[in-house]
Amino acid sequence: MSNKLWKVLLASPVLLGMGFAGSANAQVSTIDELVDVSPTPDNWAFGALQSLVEDYGCIEGDLGTRTYRGNQFMTRYEFAAGLNACLDSIRFLIADGGLDPETLATIQRLQEEFAAELATLRGRVDALEAETAELRAQQFSTTTKLRGQVDGNLVAPFGETTIQIGGGNTGIDVDTDENLAFTARARLNFDSSFTGDDRLRVRLQAGDNDFSIMNFAGGLANASGTGNLDVVIDDFYYSFGVGDNLDFIVAANSIQTDDFVVSTIVPFDGPGVADPSGPVLYDFDMGGGGFAFGGSAALGDNFVIDAGYSADNGEDGSNDPRDGIAGAASQSYIVQGSYISDGLIDAAVAYMRGNGDGDRNFTDTFAGLLNLDFGQFFVAGTAAWSDNGDDDDFHWMAGAGIEDIFFEGSTLGAYYADLPDYSDRRDPSMFEVYLGVPVNEFLTITPAVIYGDLDTGTLADPGDGSQWYGALRATFSF
Repeated sequence: MSNKLWKVLLASPVLLGMGFAGSANAQVSTIDELVDVSPTPDNWAFGALQSLVEDYGCIEGDLGTRTYRGNQFMTRYEFAAGLNACLDSIRFLIADGGLDPETLATIQRLQEEFAAELATLRGRVDALEAETAELRAQQFSTTTKLRGQVDGNLVAPFGETTIQIGGGNTGIDVDTDENLAFTARARLNFDSSFTGDDRLRVRLQAGDNDFSIMNFAGGLANASGTGNLDVVIDDFYYSFGVGDNLDFIVAANSIQTDDFVVSTIVPFDGPGVADPSGPVLYDFDMGGGGFAFGGSAALGDNFVIDAGYSADNGEDGSNDPRDGIAGAASQSYIVQGSYISDGLIDAAVAYMRGNGDGDRNFTDTFAGLLNLDFGQFFVAGTAAWSDNGDDDDFHWMAGAGIEDIFFEGSTLGAYYADLPDYSDRRDPSMFEVYLGVPVNEFLTITPAVIYGDLDTGTLADPGDGSQWYGALRATFSF
């Protein structure tokens, strides 16, 4: 009897952890009721588990599956509940005379022999509880998490700037008047949750104006800001789920078009240094950015329908009672259907309508997006057609990338983008090759080589032309 009790006491903390982690448990009376427990050589705790079940009656199994799930983790609450059940059973046995003097003497001897170990464990538990209490007292918020990101961009033009003269296809090469430039942006996201299935986000953002850095290539991806490092509220929205398949978002600022969709499909969005990696089809002549609302509906495991509306704010905007939410001068709408898998194909079709200039001349954009994921290698692209009633334009992008090349977690990507444009100039385009290198958990370095061609066809506007750039972006996330 004493030898069996000794084995039970040694194994009971582990066994209790295995037995009380389920949510729909029921008491079992014999070990045979648990279909996943058998006296095999690899089941080292079978004897102790059998004793806890049949001698002390303080182990439960899953009610529906009749399983014990011995490898499942437990919480401290579940351990306390299980230990209490076993102690109650032992107390009952003692009161009922179920433990003989030899067994009681064994328990007392074990307590004395392991007094030092028990005291050490008690000290560790006390230290952990004190540390936990300190963390709770000093935590930022019980409902809010703080996340931040800082991007620094170093950009150097090289080669010669080509400026188009006249309306033909000839040009002249001139020395570039651009120099090495640096711009930075910082973001602090305050994410609050009140139900566990919702998020209230308030984002503070500051950035120095990029002064048209990489203007010939469509600008920088992570360089937004009002200039002079003024701190402003950027994202300001509340999102929440309804049931298992519906999610909604209501925003007061900075949410439009691609912010409503579950995925922009192409993997260049984020790693790319140039802004057209976005992809740019979501932004072309689209307005809004003030009050917004939208939602997503999951259709099975792989299909998602996203929809959203965004209106500009300010004068003639959603907060101007003369125009209101539906009559804002600048608006955008989006509907996107996506197929998102864990395998080869991610794809989407989208329709957008908006007027970025607030001139009531709306642009309709129809787009398709595709990503083929072959594991470490991917091929992706987009195609879109935009029409504002007076002009139309077909624009597209395509590229490829390799994951975990040179360094673990790194991404080498390259893409070409035919940029949307309604003017009479030659088709604007840009090309980028980038290498994202995660230095550690908090820092990613992304060098890139970029070529942009945004010719206007006149010498009077030297702000446009073609140019090569070398860029280096450092992203700190915490």
